[in-house]
Amino acid sequence: MPLVLFSIKFYTSHDMSENKLLCAVVFLTSLVCLARSQGTGFVHSATLDADGRYNIKWGFDESTITFEAEVETKGYIGFGLSPNGAMASSDIVIGGVLNGNPYLVDYFTDSNREVQRDPQQSYRLLYGRENDTHTVLAFSRNLQTCDDNDKVITGSTVRVIWAFHAEDVGVSGPVYHGMNRGRKSVRLLNPGTSSSIPAGTAFFDLQNEKVPVPQKDTTYWCQIFKFPELKRKHHVIRIEPLIQKGHENLVHHILLYQCDSNLNKSEINWGHECYHPNMPDSFFTCETVVFAWAIGGEGFTYPPHVGMSIGTSIDPVYVQMEIHFDNPSLQRGIVDSSGLRLYYSPSLRRYDAGVIETGVWVSLYHMLPPGMQDYITEGHCTQECLQESLDSEMPSGVNVFAVLLHAHLAGRGIRTRHFRQHVELHPLASDDQFDFNFQEFQPLSQERLILPGDSLITECRYNTRGRINMTWGGLSTRDEMCLSYLLYYPRVNLARCESLPEISGQLKFIGVREIQEPVTTWPFVIKSPKKYSNLSFTEAMDKYRWTRKRGKAFNDVVRKLPMNVRCSKMGQDEWSIQGMIVSSPELKSEQASAAVVACRNNSQTQCEGSLSLLLTVCLLLILQTYLHMSTVISMSYIPVHTYHMSPLAPTIPNYCH
Repeated sequence: MPLVLFSIKFYTSHDMSENKLLCAVVFLTSLVCLARSQGTGFVHSATLDADGRYNIKWGFDESTITFEAEVETKGYIGFGLSPNGAMASSDIVIGGVLNGNPYLVDYFTDSNREVQRDPQQSYRLLYGRENDTHTVLAFSRNLQTCDDNDKVITGSTVRVIWAFHAEDVGVSGPVYHGMNRGRKSVRLLNPGTSSSIPAGTAFFDLQNEKVPVPQKDTTYWCQIFKFPELKRKHHVIRIEPLIQKGHENLVHHILLYQCDSNLNKSEINWGHECYHPNMPDSFFTCETVVFAWAIGGEGFTYPPHVGMSIGTSIDPVYVQMEIHFDNPSLQRGIVDSSGLRLYYSPSLRRYDAGVIETGVWVSLYHMLPPGMQDYITEGHCTQECLQESLDSEMPSGVNVFAVLLHAHLAGRGIRTRHFRQHVELHPLASDDQFDFNFQEFQPLSQERLILPGDSLITECRYNTRGRINMTWGGLSTRDEMCLSYLLYYPRVNLARCESLPEISGQLKFIGVREIQEPVTTWPFVIKSPKKYSNLSFTEAMDKYRWTRKRGKAFNDVVRKLPMNVRCSKMGQDEWSIQGMIVSSPELKSEQASAAVVACRNNSQTQCEGSLSLLLTVCLLLILQTYLHMSTVISMSYIPVHTYHMSPLAPTIPNYCH
């Protein structure tokens, strides 16, 4: 549909037909409503480059998203949505201000990165301006455009790509942007929490001091800290990372554990490599996760009614900060001083927050065959664990308000599924476009009540194509995890609710008949059949000749195996269900995924509905202003096939494309 510009003329009332009056009302209603919607401002913002030259703001509703880009250039601006952060197969819009006139064109790139003009122009220019140094463009689009060349915008991670050039787009199209380009992962529809807190809020830092990072692939470094001594209860209201500049890709994640309050004070501020045979015994008393941060995250602000309690007898006194250093290039001579900053306040919130770790218990028993495009693992927070713990602690249930989804390099998608009486509800959280380098807490748009007897499944989708050996559950980023950390209130005595598929069924799949007993080594050793004799079970799994068909069959078997339950309290105590073997639950139904917009079939319905809504909401405003006038408005329209529009001129929403 071509863009239409309207020219407005004034006539006396007897020259105006009813149809023309209706057209005038609809048109003016559109302008008034659009102006009012734009007046709400842009709620979210992000800087896309390291030097602060490319900044975006955005806002959205249930069907539309609106952007404003401010870039340090007087030439063109490029903005796009990519499937993986690369240029190929991306959805791109390019615009600028040329001779005082803003312009905007919808493009896409094919698999060879060739830029092509999109036959369906789905992006709508709102306004544009420039000064001596910067260009500003505002534009909008539907979340679902019904165009195969456009990316559907969902609550999952989005790889935004950006570029700019000193020259505007000419007749031959945009010239190559050179090094003025980049990518950044964001969640456009679930962009995290605000960093805004009251001015003057007190804080304290938990920060390493010049830790030497070993010249090896993966290092976990643990250090003990003591919280400030407080005379009464306070609430931590925000936690943010303090990542040493230049180490943004080195520090993969930071976990904060509560330790035994009787810890030896001599070990305060003393660090040691985690999970090391020589690590002090007292470090093993630090079991309960109180906060988690992962790479790409910008910190978390608790909602106004919730905070992390400190200063009481059951609150953390000593904590262990665990930092995962990821050093795949084996750099030497690195010294790191990263950590966390905690803001706290004496103004108490209504509820104390807690953290529950759910998913797959980290173990070698969590294994992924090589060469798989989509391999699924499931970590169960079982009905039995939630029944026992919540019945004892909080029979009315707990409320989840944020979720951190965590996997490593093979991860492609994660969701935390929620079941009640074996019937699936809407997922707690999901990310179909998981990015290893962008992990942070997702605040829930609506808090979710978890009741005794509910169950959760953390489901991870992996891609192991290009790998020739098994991928194991473990600590390295080349190993895998499948976890979700739930922030909830009120706090109860439940730290971990996880599962692990029973090992015997996995060994049976590759033909193992017997293992050597008693088990004296780890990994344990196979006894028969002969082809696996004296091999560890990890060596036997690698020796098996995996194909995609066998990997798929293995996946089907593992998802139905009995599970070993992990159900632990804070500290080193456990609920009675811990260590028991339970059967995989039979689910009565699966919640249907969000309905895909029926683009063609519903286009007429959407048009009529949009116009009806406009008339209903704004008709009174129009009539109130214009009915008393002695003149009325008529209009004619002129099709315009150019996308150059006047600065600050609003566009007509294209409700029926």
